[in-house]
Amino acid sequence: MGLFGLFSKAKKESLDQGLAKTKESVFQKLSRAVVGKSKVDDEVLDNLEEVLITSDVGVDTTLKIIRRIEERVDRDKYLGVSELNRILKEEIAALLEENNTVDVSDFELPQSNEPYVIMVVGVNGVGKTTTIGKLAYNFKKAGKKVILGAADTFRAAAIDQLEVWAKRVDVPIVRQDMGSDPASVAFDTLKSAKAQGADVVIIDTAGRLHNKINLMNELSKIKKVMQKVVPGAPDEVLLVLDGSTGQNAFEQAKQFTLATEVTALALTKLDGTAKGGVVIGISDQFKIPVKYIGIGEKMEDLQIFNRVEFVDSLFS
Repeated sequence: MGLFGLFSKAKKESLDQGLAKTKESVFQKLSRAVVGKSKVDDEVLDNLEEVLITSDVGVDTTLKIIRRIEERVDRDKYLGVSELNRILKEEIAALLEENNTVDVSDFELPQSNEPYVIMVVGVNGVGKTTTIGKLAYNFKKAGKKVILGAADTFRAAAIDQLEVWAKRVDVPIVRQDMGSDPASVAFDTLKSAKAQGADVVIIDTAGRLHNKINLMNELSKIKKVMQKVVPGAPDEVLLVLDGSTGQNAFEQAKQFTLATEVTALALTKLDGTAKGGVVIGISDQFKIPVKYIGIGEKMEDLQIFNRVEFVDSLFS
């Protein structure tokens, strides 16, 4: 059945639509890069380098991709420019695989007697709460029992927004008043999840990057307190980044990976931007798998990232 079989036609169409702006931009630049050329030579590779860098893939990752293509040119002696798209697809998919990006087909969870705990981090404004809401919707749709924890207690708006999503998706939420201890919210959420036999717990946290020491202390305290209830929690630390900010998303990833261990990435708002290449660069630079991508407003538009499909949507 292969990876394509796992990925429904409707999902692939949404992905194609969501990445249309990036694809169009990359496609135009690629056409210009090979104009008047029949084979891949140094000039084509120089042009390709520029195409990838200006598509927000990032300099280091671009150089890796170019190196891989140079090796293929050396090996195959003659590479026609008509084959460039296919080779780009293969090499970028292989590069993403090296960053532990494993293609899972759906909102599945490892078998466990304990709830699967996702701690969500990210600055305000990147679509963190929306991502949590959509995650809850998709896990619930997959037959999982979900509970949310509002541990971003610094902003009343954050607690209220999460509550709105909990009502929309119809899942329970554990919250306290603004200003209360985030770790105590996380503790209560996990206690409640165990009592209710929940499968998934999603904890929202405050994204105040300007004070990194505070952030580090707070996140490690939340982790310690959660481990009293569920040993080994959290199972996943999910960093949410706004894909439409391109290089800015790189900077945020850098800051958050210094503040806490991040195990998975969600890149949002890819539908409104030509900067979709950022997905490739961030995953490669930080060696953290991209797990979810946001490609539209609808609940289903938060997709499980599938590297083969993603690259196929960009370069075909």
